[in-house]
Amino acid sequence: MENVKIPTLYPVKQALPKGDPVNIDRRLAADWARLGLAEAVKGKVIALGFGSRGVASIDKIAAKLVALVKESGGDPFIVPAMGSHGGATPAGQIEVLDGLGISEETTGCPIQATMEVVDTGMTSTGLRAYIDKNVYEADGLIITNRTKIHTDFHGPHESGLLKMLAIGLGKEIGARTIHQQATVGLRDYMPVIAQHLMEQINLVAGFGVVEDGYHTVAHLEGFTADTVVEGDQRLLQLSRELMPSLPVDDIDVLIIDEMGKNISGAGMDSNIIGRWMVEGEPEPESPRIKRIAVLDLTPASHGNATAYGLADFMSKTLFDKIDFPITMKNMFTSGFLKRCYMPLVFESDEETIRAALYDAFRSDPSQCADARVMRIKNTLEIESLWVSANILAELTGQESITVGEGAARAAG
Repeated sequence: MENVKIPTLYPVKQALPKGDPVNIDRRLAADWARLGLAEAVKGKVIALGFGSRGVASIDKIAAKLVALVKESGGDPFIVPAMGSHGGATPAGQIEVLDGLGISEETTGCPIQATMEVVDTGMTSTGLRAYIDKNVYEADGLIITNRTKIHTDFHGPHESGLLKMLAIGLGKEIGARTIHQQATVGLRDYMPVIAQHLMEQINLVAGFGVVEDGYHTVAHLEGFTADTVVEGDQRLLQLSRELMPSLPVDDIDVLIIDEMGKNISGAGMDSNIIGRWMVEGEPEPESPRIKRIAVLDLTPASHGNATAYGLADFMSKTLFDKIDFPITMKNMFTSGFLKRCYMPLVFESDEETIRAALYDAFRSDPSQCADARVMRIKNTLEIESLWVSANILAELTGQESITVGEGAARAAG
């Protein structure tokens, strides 16, 4: 493989779907008043749930919501709403929040983390519904989550507020109960369980965030318990309209500099790379990528490399950062074990890329020099890319593409 020629890559930028700028503080204050939340939290102990995703401006949103609860005469505390993430331990989940800029210091609010849950009873799905014990004992709950297309399934409700209620706040047992039913549990049962939970607790409000292709807040809206189901669906449609994609459908080798839980629940957004690897679910028709090489794991993942099996090759740099007990806990809870099959591991980035190229053209390695290669930072930030000459030629002249002025680089 040492004789494999790695194509030279050239910088390009693509225009992505873009929303109107949102003033976080002003938007939250306006919806707080519109929904009459000051009266709803006055004199009450209010839990505020935040998850493990790297939601745009989540630290600012958390701090502002805490301030609004306090200004309204409420007594706020923060709870991790992330299922089994953080190694399914209170300390691990607090650490995940801290990595997102949410801490007692940054918000001026205590964090109460527990893996204890309350069993709120059987639902019409035949599954029991669980809720974080601290949330159940509070006077009210406010949740915030990004609404977006899910990486495992498609349906009326995907990643969003209902999912945070049923899975995030169900902690490990709630997440496992739903995931044990595979995509049927996620698509069909999760919304039913979420609505059951809303009958058991006081959901004061849910704030949904929709991001545009630049990973900035394009929409922020608050809902009360009687509007959150419709709102979650509406925001999902907006998310679909703002979903970015790679600029070409056919790629021989895609190089991803980093994966991570703060980027996607699957480490890499399966909608971007065109791979689901979920039993019973057909693979996406596009993009069509022969081989994927991943080179690193984000620090905010805290060793959780869930779904590394979406890649074919990984560098030892990434491998050495994997906390296997944490990753296995998350993967086993999800139930999508095909995504846990280990990619081939190579000592350096260059060797990893060469191996991917060689394998894509194993029958005729001489074609490697003309391979269609693309390199991205991660699946959340795909405005700036590096592409091989043949892809560059295809993109040049397109209105949405700007050819960069930076120097060309070797893929490795």
